[in-house]
Amino acid sequence: MSERVSNESADDGSGAEAPRSDILIVDDEREHAQVMCEALMRLGHRCDVTYSLPEARGRMAKKAYDVVVTDLVMEGRRDGLSVLDTAMERVPPPPVLLVTAHADIPTCKEALSRGAFDYIEKPLDLEYFRAQVNRAAMHAGLVRQNQELRDQLADAGVGAGFEAIVGNSPGMRNVVQKARQVAATSIPVLILGESGTGKELVARAIHESSPRRKNRLVTLNCAGLSESILEDELFGHVKGAFTDARSERTGRFEHANKGTIFLDEIGDMPGPMQAKLLRVLENGEVVRLGSNDPVKVDVRVISATNQNLDEMVAEKQFREDLYFRIKGVAINIPPLRERREDIPLLIHFFIQQAAERNNKEVDGLTPEAQRFLMSRSWKGNVRELKSTIEYMVAVSPKSTLNLPSLPDEMRPTDQPAGDAPGIQPGITIDQAERELIRSTLRLTHGNREQAAKMLGIGERTLYRKIKDYELTE
Repeated sequence: MSERVSNESADDGSGAEAPRSDILIVDDEREHAQVMCEALMRLGHRCDVTYSLPEARGRMAKKAYDVVVTDLVMEGRRDGLSVLDTAMERVPPPPVLLVTAHADIPTCKEALSRGAFDYIEKPLDLEYFRAQVNRAAMHAGLVRQNQELRDQLADAGVGAGFEAIVGNSPGMRNVVQKARQVAATSIPVLILGESGTGKELVARAIHESSPRRKNRLVTLNCAGLSESILEDELFGHVKGAFTDARSERTGRFEHANKGTIFLDEIGDMPGPMQAKLLRVLENGEVVRLGSNDPVKVDVRVISATNQNLDEMVAEKQFREDLYFRIKGVAINIPPLRERREDIPLLIHFFIQQAAERNNKEVDGLTPEAQRFLMSRSWKGNVRELKSTIEYMVAVSPKSTLNLPSLPDEMRPTDQPAGDAPGIQPGITIDQAERELIRSTLRLTHGNREQAAKMLGIGERTLYRKIKDYELTE
């Protein structure tokens, strides 16, 4: 139906005007479908009408709709749920309204759990029907505006993902610079680093700043998974492929089509699966378990590992050909102990996050607590620091976090937190102060602004003491 009437405004009943939208109506009762179409066209919406599940799938494959309205039961089957599932595969998925004369609670709950925006009972109250469609159209408009804002940020080089990477050390500046450079390409990326350094964060930042950002980022941690489970997870299966395969299942590669797949801890992948993954990367095709038919996929691969793949290749534990295939560009994230100057920034960032989540007012932490946190080796890296700050924010009765706020197993006992190794009993106050300033400057790699904050003194005072004590660091 091509006729369009737009004499009335599209209002959802709340006084807010809904955007004119492209709406797909699916109903096997032709007269009922036409009534819905005319009711929406009077508000200025553009409507396409289909009368079966196959027609609806064909329409959605060719056109992106703002809202989908579908009857629940068509030709005696609950085809409306299949229409819903098809709509949920779109990126982003449109709001789906189910129209039903069978508004039993289990069916409605199932529909809502599978992503339905809402349901409307027959016989239709046209005023209520139009209000619900307008509400769905406004929701779709907000989603679209948010996506456009994200696109603008990414196009301007300020990807939403990179904003979550906190750090100003030379090592982290190099990580972000290289990640930004490769984000616009489709070259495979291998992210190296110890556990807890933020490898997945970098992978997400690359995807969010890439041309594939409108499609999915699909992640899979390969650690601890057997070959059979990995194969099923990555490639999927057809019905009857094995005993419990009661229906077909799409694998992660197909799910990530046109987007990005992130294979975390790829160094733990079993040898036979390495060969199967290599074939997919070389041919761009996956074959589901139990099937002989290859499926073409267009997926960017980002991998990560905390292992030394060079050594694993030399010891025949990792395929050399796969290594070179995934290592289009390697990004090495330094451990936290090698970028201590980032710790104050990370502390501030995690305090803000934790305070907001816990609805608490936290204005920082004492110099003693910060010196202690700066002095730790942080074997768990950023992840361990984050969990520590979250704990301190949660348990601290004060607005300023201090040493007693630390977890019990971390709290210093014999030696006060922040004592420098060179400070020993019997030395003068001046000698102790000189050694404390030297140690703090060493911790901050010479960053005097951060050192002054840690010591609880002004920068001018610190500069004067550096000169008085003839310190070079």
